[in-house]
Amino acid sequence: MGHATPTAERAYEHVKDLILDGTYGSGELLTEGQVATELGVSRTPVREAFLRLRSDGFLELYPKRGALVVPVSVGEGRDIMQARLLLESFALDTLAARGHEALRRVGADLAARCGPAATPREARDAGRAYHAALVAAAGNRTVTGLFATLWHQHQRFTAAALAGRQEVAEDTAEHLALARALQDGDAPAAKELLHRHIGSILRRAGVDGTELDLPDRVG
Repeated sequence: MGHATPTAERAYEHVKDLILDGTYGSGELLTEGQVATELGVSRTPVREAFLRLRSDGFLELYPKRGALVVPVSVGEGRDIMQARLLLESFALDTLAARGHEALRRVGADLAARCGPAATPREARDAGRAYHAALVAAAGNRTVTGLFATLWHQHQRFTAAALAGRQEVAEDTAEHLALARALQDGDAPAAKELLHRHIGSILRRAGVDGTELDLPDRVG
């Protein structure tokens, strides 16, 4: 797909944000006309946005009917979170193999990304950048690409985890704790904190981690 027009980009962000904050609920049918009216634009950029959101896994398109907000089942959520745990654990293992200096360097970068977020959207964007930077530090482009694809699905499953100020503050504190463990060169502590962070995300999203069958510890 080519570069989106500014209006199509705005439509994309609008629909995605309303899916993530629950305004557009799972299983809800959206129409191009509905979104076009909300934004005061023509249907063409909305159609472009719908196609992109289908590619990202947010929508399923039905010709002449509209776009269905794709529900995420607990089973799919389990797969998503286990895959995320696997990719980020790989990154930590790779960094640990390079020595304490590599851990400290990445930890300093991640700590610098832990500023306060004013809104859930800012928190989601900051979280994506934080975890993407951790995975990218491993230097494996295939793993980095897999993580980027996974994150779209991850956002839908965990949107409720950043629904309010308390959730955002907890998320930021967990990011900072993980970054500090890396700055200390303590890979085992960082891996334990990663596992706890994923468990905390599940709790804030209203999901029992035991139901998702996550391992007791990483590595």
